[in-house]
Amino acid sequence: MSNKTVRIGGASGAWGDSPMAIGQLLTEPVDYLMMDYLAEVTMSLLARARLKNPDAGFPPDFVGYLKPHLASIAGRGIKVASNGGGVNPQAAKRALEAACTEAGLSLRIAVVEGDDLMPHLDTLGRDSLRDAESGDPLPSTLLTANAYLGALPIAAAFDAGADIVITGRCADSSLALGILMHEFGWAANDYDKLAAGSPVGHILECGPQATGGVFTDWQSVPGWDNIGYPLAECSADGSFVVSKPANTGGMVTTATIGEQVLYEVGDPAAYLLPDVTADFSHVKLEQVGENQVRLTGARGLPPTKQYKVSATWADGWRAVPMVAIVGYDAVAKAERTAEALLARARRHFAERGLADFSRTHVEVLGAESSYGSQSRTRDSREVVLRVVAEHEDAKALDLMAREVGSIGLSFAQGTAGLIGGRPKPTPLIRLFTFFVDKAALPSPTFTLADNAPQEVPVPVDGGFDPAQVSRAEPAGRSASDQVETAVVPLRRVAHGRSGDKGNSSNIAIVCRRPEYFDWLCAELTAERIADWFGEWAEGGTTRYLAPGLPALNFLIHGALAGGGMASPRIDPQGKAFAQRALEMPIAVPRAWLRELPEQ
Repeated sequence: MSNKTVRIGGASGAWGDSPMAIGQLLTEPVDYLMMDYLAEVTMSLLARARLKNPDAGFPPDFVGYLKPHLASIAGRGIKVASNGGGVNPQAAKRALEAACTEAGLSLRIAVVEGDDLMPHLDTLGRDSLRDAESGDPLPSTLLTANAYLGALPIAAAFDAGADIVITGRCADSSLALGILMHEFGWAANDYDKLAAGSPVGHILECGPQATGGVFTDWQSVPGWDNIGYPLAECSADGSFVVSKPANTGGMVTTATIGEQVLYEVGDPAAYLLPDVTADFSHVKLEQVGENQVRLTGARGLPPTKQYKVSATWADGWRAVPMVAIVGYDAVAKAERTAEALLARARRHFAERGLADFSRTHVEVLGAESSYGSQSRTRDSREVVLRVVAEHEDAKALDLMAREVGSIGLSFAQGTAGLIGGRPKPTPLIRLFTFFVDKAALPSPTFTLADNAPQEVPVPVDGGFDPAQVSRAEPAGRSASDQVETAVVPLRRVAHGRSGDKGNSSNIAIVCRRPEYFDWLCAELTAERIADWFGEWAEGGTTRYLAPGLPALNFLIHGALAGGGMASPRIDPQGKAFAQRALEMPIAVPRAWLRELPEQ
């Protein structure tokens, strides 16, 4: 086995992440920078930008953040892989080439294409395409439709001599996996190695979330102002060590990495990726040094024969007034204010023959609206009223917006002012997810410099067999074992991290100690989590196990009221669901109490 290692720095976790990442990572010996920018919401925003300007459609941060460091990157021979092409990767390439020219540099830039399915929808048979969750037919008008491409075209572009590879939509983990396939010569059917390399990108793609960002034990994380960005030192056998630059804040521990491993994952034993079906359920984490964690144990099966496709479409308009209300009975005042505002708007609609709102949603922030029926206070004396109003006609929402200013004159004393002023209607963007056979699409391509596009053959026959998935089972220890117990909040025995999977939320519960796993498996059933989340879990809850971490992963189906931009909630992606789960009271052996953190 080769002793070669490849060091990849995670230089961006999302569009809007900090510009400090690249400079920080360049203080270390790195071979590659990986820069992630895309999400379903991002694609629709970029598509609207491209409609206004044919040279737009990619996150401007991509070029803007790279530009000051291009000379250092070129001089040190560091290469870059990024999905910063958005919905217009050729425009991103032109902008980056202009930045290189301005700096007097000549870097070989490649563009991967093939994810944009808008030109192929008719040949795919529009009428046969159905949403993966709801079964609804494809909307007649789409803003975007992008397949999640895999690592093969990225690897091929680097094989051809690219210094920088720009993609549109691809699986986030594919950015790092393409690098590793290129460097180590992994083949398309080296499934265990492809599965082992997939967590590299999965951990790096959210930037400092791997180094203590949004960590359960936030109090213990030092240096938020200069939090370190993650580095992965990767070996040819697929194992890798995560660290961060010296003299930076944050921390890299088995706990911070453990939370990230299952972030936005459904079934950890069958994580479906374009190149491989990855089994993360037996992943092992080992603290091998200060701020150094080794990950091993991922296993692979063949991928499916399909690509996942995320499409976005405009479904009317939305306006969101927000009003600060202060004083006794602030919650009740806010609720009545919302009722009166919506009733007044409906008067205007009736006078003009306009339809009713298509949806309204009211939240009183400060009254625990995010907890629904679990809210414990109506006594707050300082709240923010948030009203989400949706309508098929932007003019109707303009009528409502004109009335927002009258709230401070007509309604409750203590109305302190509008937050953000009078709201403007914005397009309501919804997500539509479906699957297409890889064989039904042209092969992806990459274009290097000014050369002609080169096709990259991709295996299209799949081969994934669900029967081959090895699912972990708990050892069978029962919570009714005859031991003396005490009730504590779940956060004292576990960490948690939550995120979105379309319109569902995943909640990873990671045991603070391996010996807690069997007990928590007995205590934390899918039914108990569903009961705890009440009305949010009406779509059902599924539990998966990952004893290697050790962790339990819950998927609460249909929990996000549409998810992403479609959701009217203040937490549209379920980011706070883990916090709610960690408040759950749980019976544990009393003997554990002396070793549990005081939280």
